[in-house]
Parts: sequence; structure tokens; C-alpha cells
Amino acid sequence: MISYNKLWKLLIDRGMNKSDLRKLVGMSSGSLAKLGKNEPVSMDIILIICQKLNCDIADIMEVTESTEKTMQ
Repeated sequence: MISYNKLWKLLIDRGMNKSDLRKLVGMSSGSLAKLGKNEPVSMDIILIICQKLNCDIADIMEVTESTEKTMQ
């Protein structure tokens, strides 16, 4: 399972909300909804978020234990 909790914390730390992120990145509301539900989004979206927020992928998302166990 993917978690975007780090992204939401980063936005709070920068005084931003989800709408600000959507506008900054130019993503659809559907992609934003997927992020909110911890569902996979395209790597293009992830890379644009990282570029616009000047951060690394590990700063905005992580793989949770449940997925790591199913991959073993």
C-alpha cells in the first residue's frame, strides 16, 4: 500500500492545501482524489509534484508494511 501522508504534512508545513497543490502541479481533481485515497497515480504526477515542491519522492510518499509483506 502507498501512503501520501508525508505529502500532506509537507503541504501543511509550507502553508499549502490540496487545492494549492492541484493548481501548482496542474493535475486533475481525479488525480488529487487518488492521492487523497492513497491510490497509485502516474509517475509523471509524482515527478511534477517533486519538481514543484523541490523535494524527493521519499519526501512525499512511502510504501507501507502491508505491501512489503505481500511482495515477499
